[in-house]
Amino acid sequence: MSLSLFLLSIPSAMSQNAPSSALSPTDPFLWLEDVQGETALDWVRERNAASEKALTTDPSYAPTRSQLSEVLNARDRIPFVARRGEWLYNLWKDESHKRGLWRRTTLAEYRRPEPAWETVLDLDALAQAENENWVWGGATCLAPSYRRCLIHLSRGGADAKVVREFDTVTRQFVTDGFQLPEAKSDLDWIDEDTVYVSTDFGPGTLTDSGYPRQIKRWRRGTPLASAELVFEGQTQDVAVGVSVDPTPGFERTLFSRSIDFYHQQYFLLQPDGALQALDIPSDATPHFMRDTLLLSLRSELVAGGSRFESGSLVHAEADAYLRGERRLEALFTPTPTRSLAGYTATRDHLVLNVMENVAGRLEQWHKDGQRFTRREIAAPYPGSLGVSSLHDPLIDQDPLADSYLLTYTDFLTPDSLYLASTRSDDRELLKSRQGLFSTQGMRAEQRYAISKDGTRVPYFLVWPRDAQSDGSNPTLLYGYGGFEVSLKPWYSASFGRAWYSRGGVLAVANIRGGGEYGPAWHQSAQREHKQRSYDDFAAVAEDLIAHKVTSPRHLGIMGGSNGGLLVGATLTQRPELFNAAVCQVPLLDMRRYHTLLAGASWMAEYGNPDEPADWSFISRYSPYQNVKSEVKYPKVLFTTSTRDDRVHPGHARKMAARMIAQGHDVLYYENIEGGHGGAADNDQQAHLQAMEFGYLWQQLGR
Repeated sequence: MSLSLFLLSIPSAMSQNAPSSALSPTDPFLWLEDVQGETALDWVRERNAASEKALTTDPSYAPTRSQLSEVLNARDRIPFVARRGEWLYNLWKDESHKRGLWRRTTLAEYRRPEPAWETVLDLDALAQAENENWVWGGATCLAPSYRRCLIHLSRGGADAKVVREFDTVTRQFVTDGFQLPEAKSDLDWIDEDTVYVSTDFGPGTLTDSGYPRQIKRWRRGTPLASAELVFEGQTQDVAVGVSVDPTPGFERTLFSRSIDFYHQQYFLLQPDGALQALDIPSDATPHFMRDTLLLSLRSELVAGGSRFESGSLVHAEADAYLRGERRLEALFTPTPTRSLAGYTATRDHLVLNVMENVAGRLEQWHKDGQRFTRREIAAPYPGSLGVSSLHDPLIDQDPLADSYLLTYTDFLTPDSLYLASTRSDDRELLKSRQGLFSTQGMRAEQRYAISKDGTRVPYFLVWPRDAQSDGSNPTLLYGYGGFEVSLKPWYSASFGRAWYSRGGVLAVANIRGGGEYGPAWHQSAQREHKQRSYDDFAAVAEDLIAHKVTSPRHLGIMGGSNGGLLVGATLTQRPELFNAAVCQVPLLDMRRYHTLLAGASWMAEYGNPDEPADWSFISRYSPYQNVKSEVKYPKVLFTTSTRDDRVHPGHARKMAARMIAQGHDVLYYENIEGGHGGAADNDQQAHLQAMEFGYLWQQLGR
């Protein structure tokens, strides 16, 4: 389901087999880590056939899939856009364009109920012409004309992508333009004939996590092998990065080393080519707004005689800070119930997206010289807000300099998109969706459970029509709980049609490990404290049962990626609490996770299992090591993707195989393509979702 696709953030290099030195002789299912091995794929096909037989022959499957396809391909979906100069770009998928149309229109047209779109690139036609299973991976375009773009194309949805230069005027790929073969690559434009590139340059150029550790300057018309090395990280780093800010008068190039998932070192390129280390906390995130330096803090900072709390946003005059002065001031300071979800910068303002008890609020800061003044912005509440600036600093007298896009949604309110301005609270409704399911008689509320250590854990509860607290409601508990990712209210027509309309309740747990209350909420369930995420999740389940929202017979759990680990840990620790578990693209073998694909980059979150002290706490919850033959577990549905080159499909494969060998009832489905999202197009997504909902109704229905 789309809500499961909260991703572990940094893409990784594809590795079909782990190093032999890391293999455990006691693991009889290591052969399932051979991603494309025929023996492993034969096992996958056999399990897929059994699961599809069990789930697609159910009478509810076909109508559910039809309903979900209608939702996924609905014509009134909001075409969310990115501004590039005078154009607004969008990628659109529907039943006729399964891979998508990369298209554009003007703001004047976008305001119309039915804008006139100009197709720039037809992914379906390209895939057919080249006999490739292309999935859109994004575009990096050169300002201010945005004519030349570096198009990223993925085979089957994997993180590894091919890069090809494209001309948006001729709508053709550029002959002899910049091109890269399939790899984990990043590029940024320097000028029309030069780019920064990080990719797999050959042996010794990747980090232990499988990401590029070198950045080179590459000139048009020259071979990649001759590109000039300009920045290099260490082998034990996670990755390196570069960002180019072309703002006139404030041009800056910033290089970075990701030491681990949460700590970086930044270096500012000087006019003479030297690199100046940016003296900021390693877990702070910098952003330059013309002559101002902004710092998002993940830990407490004491500077210039002032103390700034973790989760604060502070600012300083950029040149003075780079000279060594430390005159910092706070723009946002968190409270126990308020955290900063993000911000966007227009020409003269910052618009802050603030979460208050997991509901969005907006505040605006006007920049006048080095001073900022604050005012609150009236915005829809309570629900989820999104803000993105439309300002293009390379457009002289930019008419959208003070404009931004604002989105709002909640569990029972379809998405709306507004054109807003920092000049006033007046906003223009650009697009909104009609409700795709009846909300009559439904309600959503926020409750709190008390975790094992006494912590108050919020969760959302979405009630279908006529539901009563009698313990008989089919209820799905969803969670994530990692990497400071927040679960905010969302509108899901898929849930509306396949779950709520049939009497299903949804519970969404805002457990520790997420970012709902800022960095401290995340850090309190990191590494040796990871068990708190699982205790919180179990506490919400217990609260649902205690208040007779449901009962163990009718309660199921779901999560994907890190949330799949959450499901796996809860499955092995508290199987008596529920009767269904949907475990999507999961981490499960935490003894070997750091040897598989991107796993090494997540050791800051989980710890290093090769260190005895770390393994002592990881081993207590690692699902693969803790599943037992003598324990009764509910039937489980594991889903993953062969083309997931972020979280290795071996996690789900091996866990399913071990449970089957122990005599447990298991369903397993692996999409042969689809990447970490589990599906490459809407048809595959509808098939997967229909099977998941069918499984849930089989297990939890009255």
